[in-house]
Amino acid sequence: MRENNYCVIMAGGVGSRFWPFSRNEKPKQFLDFFGTGRSLLQMTIDRFRPIVPIENILIVTNILYRDQVLEQIPDLQSNQVLCEPARRNTAPCIAYAVARIKAMRRGMADKNANIVVAASDHLILQEDKFRETIINCFDFIEKNDALLTLGMKPTRPETGYGYIQKGDEVKGNEDICKVKAFTEKPNLEMAKVFLDSGDFLWNSGIFIWSLESIEAALQKHMPELAQKFAQGGDKMGTVGEDAFIQEMFPTCPSISIDYGMMEKAQNVHVMPSDFGWSDLGTWGSLYDLSTKDEAENVTLHCDATYYDSHGNIVTLPKGRLAVIQGLEDSIVAESNGVLLICKRNDEQQIRQFYMDAEVKYDGKFN
Repeated sequence: MRENNYCVIMAGGVGSRFWPFSRNEKPKQFLDFFGTGRSLLQMTIDRFRPIVPIENILIVTNILYRDQVLEQIPDLQSNQVLCEPARRNTAPCIAYAVARIKAMRRGMADKNANIVVAASDHLILQEDKFRETIINCFDFIEKNDALLTLGMKPTRPETGYGYIQKGDEVKGNEDICKVKAFTEKPNLEMAKVFLDSGDFLWNSGIFIWSLESIEAALQKHMPELAQKFAQGGDKMGTVGEDAFIQEMFPTCPSISIDYGMMEKAQNVHVMPSDFGWSDLGTWGSLYDLSTKDEAENVTLHCDATYYDSHGNIVTLPKGRLAVIQGLEDSIVAESNGVLLICKRNDEQQIRQFYMDAEVKYDGKFN
């Protein structure tokens, strides 16, 4: 483990696609989905501990969730939780963390750093293989001016993920390819074409770069955003940081790092990877990852009895019993006074259900 390895964990989302299980006051990154006693955020921290010093792990989250982060990760110092006063997507989030890491390296003989950026809601089944991959990525970006991302080898024609088209392999580093193109979430027909071609990877949203490379890329491709943080560079890591961020951050554009920088840069690379990855973003992804009975039903946290029912996912508070009859391919989820029953194929409507409930019931169930 090297002292110049850093990890940035993005943990500010609401997780509305997991409503009603995920709520404004306690979104999905703080929840234990699998009954292991560890939340998604805790599992993410555990994943990086062997390769990144704990004092070099930064969590970027909404200011509303600061106390929950510190409660779940008690060995973090409070200044390791970077609090966004407003939600502004991944580019400002990453720019904030980069500015802080630059301040942390201030005064050191080697001011550069190796940085991995990951979301707090990913599931990794083969964690040793994952850590080996990240270490190899650190070695590459330390020697090359490269913006590196991990691309997952697709196993099905998935329409819920973005895709990366591989380009030429890097000479001397055949495990890494240039990126030919980024592609938004496709329809099913196009996803099948991507899978059959063998040239496309799922976009994991996991990034690895050096401090020097990401700084240069932000300055080149997102100069206005870079300038906003540069204006407060002397305040980062000091008592003046919070006031600066409170005033400046809401003025940042709401834009993803993919759209704002990665799709424009010429030094973007991808490492094709396979370590049992899933973006745990929807009830459908949770269903796919969970243990099923002989009728392909999934039961989480509660007890359930099924009659003539197939392909359902049921989660209720612990100690509750669900009796399900004649239900097919549906989601049944109850939490904090809300019962959701909908078709798994229609789960993209859950965000709309959430917003409608917010308006109709004045935020009571959100």
